Amino acid sequence: MDEMRHSPQAFPNVSARWLLIAVAITLVGITACAWLSLCLLYWQGSWQLLYHPKAAITRTPASAGLAYEPIRFAVTETGIPQLTGWWIPAEGSRFTVLYLHGADGNLSDCVDALAALHRANLTVFAIDYRGYGQSQPGHPSEKQLRQDTEWALTWLSQTRHIPPNKIVVYGTSLGVNLAVELAAGHSELAGVILDQPVTDAVAPVFNDPRSRLVPAHWLVKDRYDLTTAASSLHTPSLWLFAKSVVTPSTQAPPAYQAVAGTKASVWLSTPTQADPNFAESLRQWLDNL
Repeated sequence: MDEMRHSPQAFPNVSARWLLIAVAITLVGITACAWLSLCLLYWQGSWQLLYHPKAAITRTPASAGLAYEPIRFAVTETGIPQLTGWWIPAEGSRFTVLYLHGADGNLSDCVDALAALHRANLTVFAIDYRGYGQSQPGHPSEKQLRQDTEWALTWLSQTRHIPPNKIVVYGTSLGVNLAVELAAGHSELAGVILDQPVTDAVAPVFNDPRSRLVPAHWLVKDRYDLTTAASSLHTPSLWLFAKSVVTPSTQAPPAYQAVAGTKASVWLSTPTQADPNFAESLRQWLDNL
């Protein structure tokens, strides 16, 4: 030990430059690990920036005096229904409406809208997507919600045996994007009603300050490109635009202009179903189908 203490080779001097490099590499590694952890957390939770589902059903069509049948469908191989919905029949109805709600809440928040459609003598089938209401729990995504709408359309055609040309898809808010995508892929449908479309549905995600800390466009797969989907829409469509308090009317958005098929637009106050012109505008459009 004495020889080691006095040996100049036992504890060689370490250059300051080497120490600085080692510290820098360590800090870079720590920063990279922290950033990657942030990306992982963002990837797992970014869906909450767009979707705000509720599980509790606080209202049903019965609260509006409507007779309805709770439906459970889209059964898995193990016999578990993945989706729930409400079947609200209207005697002598010419069309059946497949109702697709937006990104917030669940069917409880749609009772008044469903009642307005029923007053127009329309049979209504309204669904909750996976992650909403009493449907199977899960984290919503564009891919998942699109699959849910396909299952709902399949249920109408195969279980209720309703011809496609007797089905009208009704979408509101984010449901507009889903309705356009569904109708664009099924031109045999009678028509599609688009209530208060949102051109940039994923803006809440990419405009969030947290999205600037990570490569959000790589981590988030949802796009909901309404204009692109609308350019492939050949099913007759009725667009219900919301009037602004400041500007009663304005130019239709690019998605409406991109539609090549038969289309019509109406400017209504919100909620649109409470506007006095809603029922008459809906009746006239349906009569022309």
